[in-house]
Amino acid sequence: MIDLLPVAISAIVVSFIVVLISMKFSLSSRYERKPRTRSLWSAQDHGIDPTDEAHHERA
Repeated sequence: MIDLLPVAISAIVVSFIVVLISMKFSLSSRYERKPRTRSLWSAQDHGIDPTDEAHHERA
């Protein structure tokens, strides 16, 4: 049990440092998956009827 204590403490410290570093650095916005224009499929996901002409012209 005593032999595992330094290993456990090291694992906790390393994981804490990894979490802190990952929170500080974020991915570039080019990796985010956000559609630039609203397609007919994504319009349906937001409850917009694609057969409606008023919404269809804005898409």
